[in-house]
Amino acid sequence: MDSLVAAGLDPAWVDDVVRRALAEDLGDRGDVTSQATIPAGQTGTADVIARAPGVVAGLPVAVAVLDTVVDDAQVDQRRTDGDRVSPHDILLTVTGSTQRLLTAERTMLNLLCRISGVATATRAWADALAGSGTTVLDTRKTTPGLRALEKYAVRCGGGTNKRLGLYDVAMIKDNHIVAAGGVAAAYDAVRRTYPDIVIQVEVSTVDMAVNAVRAGATFLLCDNMPPDQLRAVVVAVGQTVELEATGGLTLARAREYAETGVHYLSVGALTHSAPIVDIAMDLRGR
Repeated sequence: MDSLVAAGLDPAWVDDVVRRALAEDLGDRGDVTSQATIPAGQTGTADVIARAPGVVAGLPVAVAVLDTVVDDAQVDQRRTDGDRVSPHDILLTVTGSTQRLLTAERTMLNLLCRISGVATATRAWADALAGSGTTVLDTRKTTPGLRALEKYAVRCGGGTNKRLGLYDVAMIKDNHIVAAGGVAAAYDAVRRTYPDIVIQVEVSTVDMAVNAVRAGATFLLCDNMPPDQLRAVVVAVGQTVELEATGGLTLARAREYAETGVHYLSVGALTHSAPIVDIAMDLRGR
């Protein structure tokens, strides 16, 4: 529990995620294969091992799965979230009921591989932007039910979380502007209704950026703008607001976009398209 709190994760929320994930695997009968083939009193030791290079994240969550399934599990955590790992690196070693270790295996690995994949994808962007003064941000394009874990993974990979949901930041996008009758009308409506909320405004042209700043905006999302247009926005308003480039960004062009002078690149692919890191659990021979 202490490691979850230190990671900025709510232990009660993680417990709920773990129990729901286990329920998918266990149903009403449990792990029928392990129950049939392994004596209940048998104990064993298993290593959780990286099969591919990457950035590991989610080890406290993996331990939470083990603690839930394996009575009196003895866990030796060998690596720390945010570490770069190579194939054959042992991430943690656990001793306990062999039957229960195998019952916990897939749920633990599903979460650990997924969270590590997001951290690894984020690290690639953070490395590409290193020294540029531009930060990579995540988005709300997350796996339903796993947002807190995936945003934690982004932090482990060297990125920064943007808003957590629809409640903590007001983001005025194109549809809001259309519905409200213009940028100024939308901005004023949010400010009247929620005087203390942070407001961000999505713009797609230089003129829209100027108008948004005139309305009071101090943070602009520059949507699907090529580098030349971003540089024009920076010249027009960049000294007075924070600027984020979003939409259509690729890792190969990350540095090019950073060099326009924007403060942030927001990348939905960090969470919606990150491949897993291959991690396995190997039971030691008796």
